[in-house]
Amino acid sequence: TNKSMPKVTVKNVAGNDVKDIELKDFVFAVPSNDTLLHQVYVAQTGNSRQAIAHTKDRSERTGSGAKPWRQKGTGRARAGTVRSPLWRKGGITFGPNKHQNWSKDTNQKMRQKAVMIALSEKLRSGKMIVLDELNYPERKTRFFAATLDTLGVTGKSLVFCLTGAERTLAIMSRNIPKVENTPTEMLNVVQLLDREYLILTEAGIKNLEGRFAKWDKPSAQ
Repeated sequence: TNKSMPKVTVKNVAGNDVKDIELKDFVFAVPSNDTLLHQVYVAQTGNSRQAIAHTKDRSERTGSGAKPWRQKGTGRARAGTVRSPLWRKGGITFGPNKHQNWSKDTNQKMRQKAVMIALSEKLRSGKMIVLDELNYPERKTRFFAATLDTLGVTGKSLVFCLTGAERTLAIMSRNIPKVENTPTEMLNVVQLLDREYLILTEAGIKNLEGRFAKWDKPSAQ
C-alpha cells in the first residue's frame, strides 16, 4: 500500500515557484493531536519560566528576636515577635516567592511527536514556506526583507529555520520584527505554535526528516 506523499511547492528567494517536492509522511502528514501539543507546550513554557515576584515571609523580615512584651498581665493581645504577619512591617502570608516551580517533565518521544504534529499542521494550513536555497549577493537585512515581501509575509510572525551551513544568514533576519531564527535541530513546539509562518530551505526539510528518521516505520522493520 503506497500512500500518496505530502507535497509542497518550493520557491526561490524572488518568490517564484521552482518545483514541487515530496515530503516524508511520518514528519509532515501526522494527524493532529491538540492534547499532546498543549501538554508539551505548557511543559516547555513552564520550564523556561523564572519566578521573579518575591515577598518576604516572617522568617526573612528584619527585626528583633525578642518577645515584644510579657505573655500575660498587660491587657494586650499576646505577641511573640515583631515580625508577625499581623504587624506592620511584618512578614507576608501566602505571597508569591522565588521558590515557585513550574517545571514539568516530558519525555523525548512526546516532544518529538509534538514537533512533527506542529510541522504537519503548518503544511496543512499553508503556513510552511520552502525555499530552494538562500542565495543572496550580500548578507544584508534588506535582501531578506525583500524576500518576505515577495512571499507576502512582511510583518507576519514567523520562525526562520536554518541548517548548520545556513547559520551565518541569521544576521540577515535578526533585526526584522516578529522574525525568530532557530537551527533546524533546535526547532520546538513553542516556536511553531507561537509563530504563524515557518520558513526553511530544502536542506532544512532534509535536516528535519533526518532528525526524525527513526519514526519512519518501513525503515525500522
